[in-house]
Amino acid sequence: MTLVAGSRSDLGTHGNADTFYGDVQAVSFDDALNSDAPMRHTASPGSAPLHPSYEDRPGAPDIVFARLDDLEYERQVQAWSRELALAGAREADVLHLHHLTPINEAAWRVAPDVPVVGQIHGTELLMLERIASGAPVEWHHADRWAERMRRWARDCARLVVTPSGVQRTVELLGVPEDRVLAVANGVDIDLFTPRTIDRPAFWRRVLVERPEGWLPGQAPGSASYKDDDITPIIDGVTLVYVGRFTAVKRVDRLITAFGRARTSFARPAGLVLVGGHPGEWEGEHPADIAARLGIPHVFLAGWQSQEQLPEFFAATDAIVLTSKHEQFGQVLIEAMACDVPAIATRSSGPSAIIEDGRTGWLVDPDDEPALAAALVEAVNDPPERRRRGQAARETVREHFSWATSAAQLATILEDVVSDHEILDVPASREAQLPDSVSL
Repeated sequence: MTLVAGSRSDLGTHGNADTFYGDVQAVSFDDALNSDAPMRHTASPGSAPLHPSYEDRPGAPDIVFARLDDLEYERQVQAWSRELALAGAREADVLHLHHLTPINEAAWRVAPDVPVVGQIHGTELLMLERIASGAPVEWHHADRWAERMRRWARDCARLVVTPSGVQRTVELLGVPEDRVLAVANGVDIDLFTPRTIDRPAFWRRVLVERPEGWLPGQAPGSASYKDDDITPIIDGVTLVYVGRFTAVKRVDRLITAFGRARTSFARPAGLVLVGGHPGEWEGEHPADIAARLGIPHVFLAGWQSQEQLPEFFAATDAIVLTSKHEQFGQVLIEAMACDVPAIATRSSGPSAIIEDGRTGWLVDPDDEPALAAALVEAVNDPPERRRRGQAARETVREHFSWATSAAQLATILEDVVSDHEILDVPASREAQLPDSVSL
């Protein structure tokens, strides 16, 4: 297997493909990021223009796909065509591509006879839904990108999605349902497992001694605390959110519900927000929300590596995820594997993971009182927390281990290689470039 992945060094180890993956053919975005126009950067071998985003975040260098014109699109395709050729794509038995991006077009140009298995993660579907409901006026090329993404999906021999995303994928991408296969994300049950930890020492280390939380426009570590500040999570119950600070995650709803629930807590409790990629947030920053509403005991722990998360879960009493749309919910099964019960909204992914009343709590996405009530029950009833946490671990080990998911994916890849279906593809796949374009 050859793994090809984008890489950027400005984010430290978090964005460095060599550090994160190890054995990888890294494609650097560094030159593009250091240029005046990251999306129009002419890339040399081993590099590419900055990869776009499915989210429109003001000020972010990776602008939303729907803003990219034909020239910027063609630069993406040509750069990734070169990198796939260098990786030996023409000699591959199958290409496994994540999301729907210009890399799909590059794969068709470089290795048109090699079947593609595409994997959908949900963010691309959110962009398509926003386009369908009326794209922002600034998304000048929205329809063109929607057309491309649907074409790439049709060209895939199979599309892999989480179980909750099958119908949504079929409807938004217009592909036959028999080509969309459900595979649940897996979790490393050897890494994510219950462990004993000195909780007071752990929270002092990550929040007081070596903080990584960040405030708007400031560096990691700018959100720091004193010993007295963290007393509620040292002496009481710790609720944890893990994820990005994007609008779909609705961290604002979580903070508001936590503030509402506090008056009914029978014991001290704190809410720790783990994640939020440095400098990246949509809407109001969580620190500003808590300050504006006057809600104490909301802590920012910053972005953490995958290897550090088991310690966070060992020091946690319940994980909370309040997304409006969640294709799966990887952090839920990681926490649940560590004996941590989950509280989440009934968006598609969590509903397929959590059994309400047995492994956690499920509430309707817009029912803030119900979310607050679930937080109160989780805080006030330790035996019930432990009961649901133990059941959660059993469920994850049975249904969401890496071994189970890997075996399912391996079967799909093997079937595609053996079938090697010749798909009907458009006669011409060249981008329609404006006249007199110089690449």
